[in-house]
Amino acid sequence: MQLRLATELSSDLYIATQGWLDASLPRCPLHPEGGCGFAKHTAYSRSPPGAKVACWYCRKGHRIFSLLPDCLPSRFGGTLPEVEHVVAQREHLGVEAAANQIRPPEETDAVTLESAVRWVHRRAQLVHAGLRSVIGLLPEVLAGIEPTVTAVRQHLNTLPVLGLVREIAAAHLHALPPPLGFGPRPQRRGTRSEHLQQSMGPDPP
Repeated sequence: MQLRLATELSSDLYIATQGWLDASLPRCPLHPEGGCGFAKHTAYSRSPPGAKVACWYCRKGHRIFSLLPDCLPSRFGGTLPEVEHVVAQREHLGVEAAANQIRPPEETDAVTLESAVRWVHRRAQLVHAGLRSVIGLLPEVLAGIEPTVTAVRQHLNTLPVLGLVREIAAAHLHALPPPLGFGPRPQRRGTRSEHLQQSMGPDPP
């Protein structure tokens, strides 16, 4: 189970200072009264290179808990600001232009324009779904705002903005989709025209 590690560290500083070593989870989320054999577990590595995520294990519940810092996206590689940049480019340029600019197909034979478009589209659809949910859950903060990175940046007057959104919506992260939250991806819709119909398979290299 993934939980939030509240931090203002950028990914570079998180790696440089080995921020996962300072992460703390004093009680088991399943058994706050104790007695479950809750203990620190081996941190796991993830991208960007050098980053690790602190983990704990509940022996009684057979569950691993990890603390994901605000600078990293859930279920995606790279950093949360990098994902945000991709989505912002998608909003400004359109999906094909953003795919050409951010992941030029000519960089490698394995990355076609079609796969690059899917790569951009996956990130945009999930971030937009997450923002839509946050707006619905917190109308007092984001009432009337379009569920786009551009609109939320302007409203909250900060860049990058997804880390702040994760902080604002901290109590609801278990229900929000990745890469913003720690919940499941949205259910696929029934028609081919729906954005969420596309496969969520492996990213191109």
